[in-house]
Amino acid sequence: MKKIAFISLSLIFSLSIFAQTTTRKEKIDSATTLIWTEANFSYQFPFGELYKTFKPNFNLGTGFTWKTSSNWSYHIRFNYLFGSGIRCDSKDILGNMVNSNGDVIDGYGMKATLDMEGRYWYLAGGFGKIIPVSSRMRNSGIWITADAGYFVHKIHFTDNDHLIDQLDGDYKKGYDQRSAGFCMTQFIGYLHLGKVRVASFYAGIEISEMWTTATRNYNFVYGPTTDEKKFSALLGIKVGWIVPLYEKKKTQTLYYR
Repeated sequence: MKKIAFISLSLIFSLSIFAQTTTRKEKIDSATTLIWTEANFSYQFPFGELYKTFKPNFNLGTGFTWKTSSNWSYHIRFNYLFGSGIRCDSKDILGNMVNSNGDVIDGYGMKATLDMEGRYWYLAGGFGKIIPVSSRMRNSGIWITADAGYFVHKIHFTDNDHLIDQLDGDYKKGYDQRSAGFCMTQFIGYLHLGKVRVASFYAGIEISEMWTTATRNYNFVYGPTTDEKKFSALLGIKVGWIVPLYEKKKTQTLYYR
């Protein structure tokens, strides 16, 4: 009888150890409330009115986003666009400042060193939705956003020697073709919010549409400007690095064999 009892207790003890060794646990992120700031980078291709003057550009930006526990997001962003080369002929921008050889002459009658590029900036607010693709990563997934804001673009002149009198001070405003207006932006991509939040990021495709009018009353090459709205678009690849500022955590632990 004692032997049977000993064998039974041994079996129970062994099964208990086996059950403990085969039981695993895993922490699964539930959708949480999160506030983050970000740094984003894009490379964009212009279309429409912008295409007539500018080549592709770089885009740097920052912003703040509030993500709810239902995976809706609300954000405000500021982006600065630069490095866009000039596509059109320099005479279309500078007129009679350009001689028959295509050069600009400085105040001393010498060939000037002048660089021109497109500069833009964009301030907008919008909302989005994160659609999880995994039940174990409910804060990550396909991210779709839409923004509306104000867009400004112009030609930036760099005269390092400051020898071109026609582009000195406010005179350059008569050539920079500055325009501004309403802009809409849409983004679709993948957003990853990792357990180590500083490793969070997103990447995808972004398109912007803008309707702009001239903000200068007069252009030295073309004369008085008009209020005509001109359509342009930018299409680019965008990546962003996310830095969390606040999070209300909800972590679910599942035990299974």
